[in-house]
Amino acid sequence: MNASFRAGLPRVCAIAGALATFAFAGCTPPPPPKPVPVAPPPVVTHLRTAARHPLVGEEPEFIRLSNIPRGHTPVRVGVLLPFSNGSATTRTLAKGLMNAAELALFDARNPDLLLMPGDEGASPRQAAAAARTLISEGAEIIIGPLFAPSVSAVAPVVRDHGIALIGLSTDRSVGGDGVYLLSYQPETEVQRVVSYSASRGHTNFTAVIPRTAYGDRVLAAFKAEAAKDHVTVRAVLRYDSGTPDLSQTASAASSSGADAILIAQGGQQLAAMAAQLGNPHPQLLGTGLWSEKSLLHESSLSGGWFAAPPAEADAAFQARYRSAYRSTPPQLATLAYDAVSLVAALSKGAPYHRFTDAALTDPDGFSGVSGIFRFMANGSCERGLAILRVEPDGFHIVDPAPQSFQAKAS
Repeated sequence: MNASFRAGLPRVCAIAGALATFAFAGCTPPPPPKPVPVAPPPVVTHLRTAARHPLVGEEPEFIRLSNIPRGHTPVRVGVLLPFSNGSATTRTLAKGLMNAAELALFDARNPDLLLMPGDEGASPRQAAAAARTLISEGAEIIIGPLFAPSVSAVAPVVRDHGIALIGLSTDRSVGGDGVYLLSYQPETEVQRVVSYSASRGHTNFTAVIPRTAYGDRVLAAFKAEAAKDHVTVRAVLRYDSGTPDLSQTASAASSSGADAILIAQGGQQLAAMAAQLGNPHPQLLGTGLWSEKSLLHESSLSGGWFAAPPAEADAAFQARYRSAYRSTPPQLATLAYDAVSLVAALSKGAPYHRFTDAALTDPDGFSGVSGIFRFMANGSCERGLAILRVEPDGFHIVDPAPQSFQAKAS
């Protein structure tokens, strides 16, 4: 399987590739893969804020490359990332995401596709200003920003012009009304692992959750899925994320009468919590925070289940990225790749009318580097995740990721 979008759904948009880039040129494009046919999305409708100043046609100030024929409208794609952020780590991440976006451009092999980078900067105000510039240059759709406050600031700008935003924030509260979040979101992970556990006969659940914004979202998803699966919530135990002694929390979880315990934590605090539960303990459940390889050595977690893409899912993409840029891609690089590939797949329609809500919320979804995904009307992203089991020699798949949303919808 190559690193471009994989075919696998009747209406899944499998992506081919591209030739032109507006900025950040200077890298040698890797050899393109064979093109894969693109299937058209179905038509669905839902409400959206009416644009006050919609883009409806070519304007003289719109960016054009010299090789674009006169009278031909390119697919202008804004890529809004924190290139000048005060954090060196964030700037490096932004560059890695842009590299992945360019890789998708080359793989798409669509000469009409034009990437237009914009600087999210270090503040929501800068992000909004950059979005206005991109739109004034003709961007039909914008990928980014990375941070939730920037997404919130950019959202009214794109809505005012009737264009879609594919944001990279994990905060669901900033999505909806034309703003779609491609990120991995804890809600999907919690829903998947709780549902799977219930299907395997577990009926009494306890959740151990930190007092953080992340924990609040996990808790809401846990309660909703428990009600949906008709299982009993024995206890919800909250703790401060910096607490060094978790013995009381562990003791309360052990004595709660649960046959499955969700621990929404990663790293050393997860290891410490699991160790204090003792053996044997109820079935342990986790989120994507469990996917750290260092946890394989924690015997107390052995046999625990968590929801995430299979470890090898993006192996081909990683190899392609390393070959093109002589470096390891950042963890979020697949999001930028998938976003550009998705745009390429939906770019065949009429200019300024191709990235509609109907196209982006195709119920059959799309197939990306790490598996299938689809956007919901509220802007969230539902993903097809595998259930992995922690073992000393690696994470083993106990329930494969779905290859289609069709069976789920039927």
